[in-house]
This record gives sequence, structure tokens and C-alpha cells, in this order.
Amino acid sequence: MRVVIAGQGYVGLPLAVRAAEVGHQVVGYDVDTVRIGRLQRGESYVEDIAAARLQAVTADGSYRPSTDPSDCADYDVAVITVPTPLRDGVPDLTYVEASTALLARHLRPGAVVVLESTTYPGTTQEVVQPILEKESGLRAGIDFWLGFSPERIDPGNPTWNVINTPKIVSGVDETSLKKVKEFYDTIVENTVTVASPREAELAKLIENTFRHVNIALVNEIAMISNDLDIDVWQAIDAASSKPFGFMRFTPGPGVGGHCLPIDPSYLSWRVQRALGQSFRFVDLANDINNHMPDYVVRRLISALNKRQRSVSGSRILLLGLAYKKNTGDARESPAVRVVQLLREMGAEVRVADPHVVEAVHGAADLTMVPADAAELRAADAVVLLADHDVFDYELIASESRYVLDTRRRLPAGDLVEVI
Repeated sequence: MRVVIAGQGYVGLPLAVRAAEVGHQVVGYDVDTVRIGRLQRGESYVEDIAAARLQAVTADGSYRPSTDPSDCADYDVAVITVPTPLRDGVPDLTYVEASTALLARHLRPGAVVVLESTTYPGTTQEVVQPILEKESGLRAGIDFWLGFSPERIDPGNPTWNVINTPKIVSGVDETSLKKVKEFYDTIVENTVTVASPREAELAKLIENTFRHVNIALVNEIAMISNDLDIDVWQAIDAASSKPFGFMRFTPGPGVGGHCLPIDPSYLSWRVQRALGQSFRFVDLANDINNHMPDYVVRRLISALNKRQRSVSGSRILLLGLAYKKNTGDARESPAVRVVQLLREMGAEVRVADPHVVEAVHGAADLTMVPADAAELRAADAVVLLADHDVFDYELIASESRYVLDTRRRLPAGDLVEVI
């Protein structure tokens, strides 16, 4: 089939490459000319897609990255994988609407359109469907087929990927569900059907809200444990020995990526707008997780004060700008907020993260450095924010004057504090 994937980020690129590998003719469309230029040169900016895989599908012509809207014509299947950010706490569907309008101009009878972008329940039928029908003059469920299939990409996960992660699929009617399932059955090992796009949209938000709330729980426990002089990590290890009724979550500097800082708020917004009620669990989790970077900075201030230093004028080395280990994904990363807070206080901030190769929103003019002995020795304090395997932890422990470890990668001691 001729397939168009609108959006070539952490979701769209792996899907596009996989679709090309199984035999589809794929156009990877994106408005970002820098990204498309890199893809056309065979350069991958997503860790899950090795350059060799990308080069193989571009070389044989099965995958064609493009910024030209006309290349989206004549598709059999189109998938929307664009960002859905929050703007002042309100869902921003600008990218979804623009992509839908573009695809509507090329919509043909019998074609399939799937939304993968995470959003609030109702978006597929209340936003995407009307645009497609108005712009094309065709009717969903009669002339073309429409569904929602939430992305489940976990950047940097060596075990679960596009192929072996079960894929939820849905359609606005029975035939749409059948067509959507048929497409994804060529891509993944296992599909899971649900009754309508609303259930699929809610399922994605349940997954992310579950993680968001539980991370907030252990983050608050970590702060309380520090005040009580209790080793929270030992307590979590002990609790994790229970073989039933407990799932391990660990504290950190906050949450990042698209999923946790944003997606639960889509559900909270929808509940408030549709029912006039607050979603208290999400509101509380947002409050705790959003302020974890502030807590990290407060702990750093306290540690520097004990060493007769102020944050202002201190040289701080941050290890990790990405929101999670072994990835270059810095979307909504709590490290960005730590950078901003320390700069506002007058610190000289330097950052080491070999995985981050794209510009990071909210952290302009960063001084990027290697995590070598010279940088470690020169820093008044080192803060480990993303525990990439590439970092030399023995070197960090031996060369640093002080380390604040937010990921428990180093043993606690006189020169190392663990959050």
C-alpha cells in the first residue's frame, strides 16, 4: 500500500521505517526542513532507528522523507503522528488539525486515515472526522475509513518496540475497524481491538495517568523520607520484594517526554469541560511532579551552603538533558527547568549529554561539554539528571567535588547525595 506518515518524530519515524521494511511504499511527511534534510541524508535522530535501517529503506525507495505536501497524494493509508502540546493548560490540536486538512485534500474513496497522536477522548470523531468530511466531501464509514490507534513508543527501550508492543486499534464503524486492523497487522505482531476511538483514546490516557500518579507518589515519599532521615531507595527495594500487589516506581527529578507531563492533563481538561468536575488525582500529580525540579535545586542549594558556597557564581555540571536514560528525547525534560532555575540564580551551567543532538526548546545557548575528568573537577557541583549508560560513573565518583544523584546510580557518601 501507499502510506503517508504525517510527522517524523519519535513516533512517526519508527512507524514509517517499519512500514517500509514490510513492503509498503511510505512517504514520511514533516514540516521541519532540518529533520527531513537529515533523513534524506540517511541520518537518524531517533535512537530506536539505526542509521543502517534508515539508509536501507531510503536507498531502495520504499521510504521517502518529504516536506512537499503534494507527495502526500494518492495514499491508501495515512497516519497522523504529530505533537499535541498544551498551551496555557489547554490542549493545542493545531498540528493535528493542519495535518488532517492536508490529508483531506488528498483523500480518496476507500482510503484509511488513522490518528495516533495522544489526545482527549472524542478527538477523532469530533475534530478529525469533520475536517476530513468537509474538505473532501466524502463521508467516514461510507466513502473512507477512519480510526484511532494510540502510539506506545518508549524511546530507548531495548525490549519493547513498534513490532512487539501490542497495538490498540479502533474505528468509527465496523468496516473502519477492520481496515485499520488490517494495516497494523502488517506492522506489529499483535493488535487489540476496542469498540470505538473513544475507548482507544481513553486507554492511552489511562496508561499514562497511571504512571504519572504513581511517580508523583514516590516523588513525594522521597521528599518526606529525606526530611525523616530515611533511605527511600532501600525502602523501595524492600517493598519491591513483594511478588504481588506492588509495582515498582522510583523517584527522580521530575517527569518528561510527551506522555507524562502533558497527556494526563488532556483527560483532566476533558473532564472539566464535559462534566464540570476536577480530576483531583491528575491535578495533585501535576503539582508534585512539576515541582520536582525546584526540589532538586533546593537540595543543591542546601548542599552548596554546607560547603560555604552560594549558587550564584558556582559552576554546575548537569549530567543528562534528556528526560530518560539512553535517549536523546528532551521534550518537556525536567532538566530544562533545572537549567532555567540555576541560570536565574546566577550559576554557570554546563551540560553533558551525548545523546541529545537536536535543539532543545526552552534551553537556548547551552554550553554542552563532555563528562570528562577536567569538567568534573572544574565543577563546584555535579547533578545527575539522566543516568545514561554512556557516563563513566567511577570517574564521576572519583573526580567530582560533590554529586547530587537524582537517579541512584552512585553509592551515597560524603561527596554523593542521592534523592
